[in-house]
Amino acid sequence: MTSVKSKPSDGKPEEDVVDPWTVKAVDDKGVDYDKLIEKFGSKRIDKALLKRFEKVTGHKPHHMLSRGIFFSQRDLDFILDCYESKKPFFLYTGRGPSSEAMHMGHLIPFIFTKWLQDVFDVPLVVQMTDDEKFLWRLADADEALRLTYENAKDIIALGFDINKTFIFSDMEYIGSQPAFYKNIIKIQKCVTYNQVKAIFGFNDSDNIGKISFPAIQAAPSFSNSFPQIFGEDDVGKTPCLIPCAIDQDPYFRMTRDVAPRLNYPKPALIHSVFFPALQGAKSKMSASDPTSSIFLTDTPDEIKEKINKYAYSGGQDTEEKHRKKGGDCEIDIAYQYLTFFMEDDARLEQIKKDYTSGKMLTGELKKELIIILQKLVSDHQKQRKAVTEKMVKDYLTPRALHFKSK
Repeated sequence: MTSVKSKPSDGKPEEDVVDPWTVKAVDDKGVDYDKLIEKFGSKRIDKALLKRFEKVTGHKPHHMLSRGIFFSQRDLDFILDCYESKKPFFLYTGRGPSSEAMHMGHLIPFIFTKWLQDVFDVPLVVQMTDDEKFLWRLADADEALRLTYENAKDIIALGFDINKTFIFSDMEYIGSQPAFYKNIIKIQKCVTYNQVKAIFGFNDSDNIGKISFPAIQAAPSFSNSFPQIFGEDDVGKTPCLIPCAIDQDPYFRMTRDVAPRLNYPKPALIHSVFFPALQGAKSKMSASDPTSSIFLTDTPDEIKEKINKYAYSGGQDTEEKHRKKGGDCEIDIAYQYLTFFMEDDARLEQIKKDYTSGKMLTGELKKELIIILQKLVSDHQKQRKAVTEKMVKDYLTPRALHFKSK
């Protein structure tokens, strides 16, 4: 568990709490990411790196990159070196299937990963950590596996190329793949109980499955966990880039510490900020609370009602005050959501200017967001309906993938 100290407001020490299971911020603006970077030891994605990304790939950075939504990195320069010199690498991300209905926050890493895969033309592995969800939250292992298949439909609906994408369930894959399990136990042997307690905050009351799980999330970082993709003679030398929210970084700090001992390359990472709950940026959303976010199963009317009723406003109490003082975009959830999903930079900047000056009212700002999310969710629902059971099975079948660097 990682706590990031924040400025005390009443003389008592307060701190943000960030770990793979809990995100709590002290300030209404959300987590202090500068302090989190300092604590975790990662690096900010600066303008020089963005400029190099565009030069090397020939692609303008995704708006989630240019706006700092993906804001932190480890060894992204090295991945660009690989791409520039035509050396192979692969992408790895994941999803913990804790509910049947995914929400908008769950889409962020997948939208961005899809773009990265299109830009780099590299294979992608998607780990569905149904075992983790059973160990931490769900009472039934079969239900966890069922949710893997339901969530996989939402991931597939985003348009990942089946020829370059392998989605796998931990419950199903590990038992059938000796190479994957071999990497798990190699990692486990390198990490002591005291180390995982320090990294993840485990205590003597936690079940032993939780203590061993970090090695399972680490194993996909190494290419020889997937002999069907990289070949039976692969010795784990193909580097990996992991797009994820920064709360997942503890797993991969551990992985990066272990990698040299196993003679594997350290995985590179690119971290996103947290997608805030409708009620504000102090905590991330909960799949168990339908009012905390927009879900991919919501109807247009539900989206409209949730945003109008629950989205935390940075506006003033009255129209008169708002016209005079303007709104605060740093805490306004409707504006924050627009930074994730509105692609038009000029329009977003105009909205910020108008809302800050008081020219645009909170209701008008929310209307902008409602239109975008209604279309995004409606389009996604149509695409998901087109995903057949056979398609899901095909994506989850271990197989060779096709990509230029192979």
